[in-house]
Amino acid sequence: MNSENLALPPVVDQDTFQAQLDELRVREKAHTHEGDAIAAARRRLPMVEVDRATSLIGPDGPLTLEDVFEGRRQLIAYYFMWHAARPAAEQCEGCTWVTSQVSELSYVHSRDITFAVFCQGPYDESIRYRDFMGWDIPWYSAERSLSTLLSPPKQAGMMHTVCYVRDGDRVFETYWTSIRGVEALDYNYALMDLTVYGRQEPWEASPPRWPQQWHGEGAGILRTDGVGSHAPAPRYSPGSRPIAQWSRIEAGCSDDLGTAP
Repeated sequence: MNSENLALPPVVDQDTFQAQLDELRVREKAHTHEGDAIAAARRRLPMVEVDRATSLIGPDGPLTLEDVFEGRRQLIAYYFMWHAARPAAEQCEGCTWVTSQVSELSYVHSRDITFAVFCQGPYDESIRYRDFMGWDIPWYSAERSLSTLLSPPKQAGMMHTVCYVRDGDRVFETYWTSIRGVEALDYNYALMDLTVYGRQEPWEASPPRWPQQWHGEGAGILRTDGVGSHAPAPRYSPGSRPIAQWSRIEAGCSDDLGTAP
């Protein structure tokens, strides 16, 4: 990025700045209140039963969907896309992006919620990826049960977050979202949205000469659910590996997933 070619907002006095910020604040508060209303509607959705004995693979071998709750009432599962037999550098940049944000789970645990990653690929390969990335979150393979867990209109091979609740010995799905809906796991975009240059992605409605260099494979993909018009752009430098991997490589961590010929 050549800073000399970048534009900036006009410079005004403090009163003018504050007046326009106050106008924007009205819209921000309305956005917050609408988000609260949407969350209230989400809590009133019906639910669908899921087989509690659905099989997954974890660190100790086979277990059930009910086991993954770890005794809690609710479960949030992120379905991590997986490119089988591919090296770490070629794994999903979007899934790497959102999963990298999840660290401290005590807050969700305090609300009787378990968070877990359900990888859409084999356990042995994918757990090596989790360990290479330095993530300390519950990790399971849902590869053999995707046709059950990601039944239509959900699709295997896409970014999904799915919520479940237990009632006695029964398990129910209460909500799911995909593509930009999984931004709920991330804080980086929320922070970027506060800055003058935003996310710096081509789909954004930015003024002329604003930086928008973060593009490449996956940028500007049309949504499949009709909500919004774009998927997140990659979190990596085109031709390179996901950004979150850079520090691990620099630290000398091995990204061998056991997939080399």
